[in-house]
Amino acid sequence: MPLNVPIILTWLRIAMIPLVVGLFYLPGSWLDEGSRDLLAAAAFIVAALTDWFDGWLARRWNQTSAFGAFLDPVADKLMVCAALIVLLDLSRVDAFISLIIIGREITISALREWMAKIGASASVAVHRLGKFKTAAQMIAIPCLLYNQPIHGISLRVLGDILILIAAILTVWSMLYYLQRAWPAIREKSK
Repeated sequence: MPLNVPIILTWLRIAMIPLVVGLFYLPGSWLDEGSRDLLAAAAFIVAALTDWFDGWLARRWNQTSAFGAFLDPVADKLMVCAALIVLLDLSRVDAFISLIIIGREITISALREWMAKIGASASVAVHRLGKFKTAAQMIAIPCLLYNQPIHGISLRVLGDILILIAAILTVWSMLYYLQRAWPAIREKSK
């Protein structure tokens, strides 16, 4: 396993997951709700920024690796799924939306693994739909984690709108990837 700054940042993102989740299970006497929500949202934002930064560094410093390419999306999926489960527990996100997003992540991960196994991974390479979905999620989740208004702007409403957009883009991008993979799937199942 190569160890470089981009991979360390990816591991840091994974290590932050228990921090974000754990904040919501601290006794109320340790941390008031507003502080807890602010810290969780801030930790999620820092983790989300490492997602962009580790990829940028890997490309800039020519430190890309097969392991990094594997670990980065795993870290993203773990972070998003953990946050969605916390938000579901707090009744800040609908169960149906959580199931759509988590189900898509599992489906597309399995599809990409299978397509790589049959040598057709290029047909399910990351597309801009997936990038827009990720951007919507990465803005919606901290809004919902913080759940407080800022300067009269309801982050809860903004988060609700963006997570709905993310869910729509989730289904759309999943259908796109499945459509792209279908010819190889049909060919290999003969």
